[in-house]
Amino acid sequence: MDRAVAAIHTADRALRSLETLLALPPTTDIERDAAIQRFEYAFEAVWKAARAVLLSREGVAAASPKGVVRASHSAGVLGNVDAEEARVMVDDRNLTGHAYQEDVAREIMERLPGHAKVLCAWVSHMRADVRDSG
Repeated sequence: MDRAVAAIHTADRALRSLETLLALPPTTDIERDAAIQRFEYAFEAVWKAARAVLLSREGVAAASPKGVVRASHSAGVLGNVDAEEARVMVDDRNLTGHAYQEDVAREIMERLPGHAKVLCAWVSHMRADVRDSG
């Protein structure tokens, strides 16, 4: 479980970084792009933490973000609505490589506050699961 705990701490730090930037009103393309970059690494940290928790607590070995979302939903870590939002996040994460396209960047930026909310709930649930089993 130590690996899962460490992964949750990393996800917490990445998520706080995203939330800090989202709390500011974006005024420039640079700030928007920075928020998208922070979303990328926050999402990566959260799904990898979920993968570690699922393996440690449930014995489930999921290898991809979509597999981890499905397994998190099946394990009750993500509810129906959050699981659907997490699937959208996976797609948005895959689109971030196209953030140089203005319309794609604007669309992703509009969804970031909702994504951050689900990421926070996901991490919070994992943290509680780790505490309950520790």
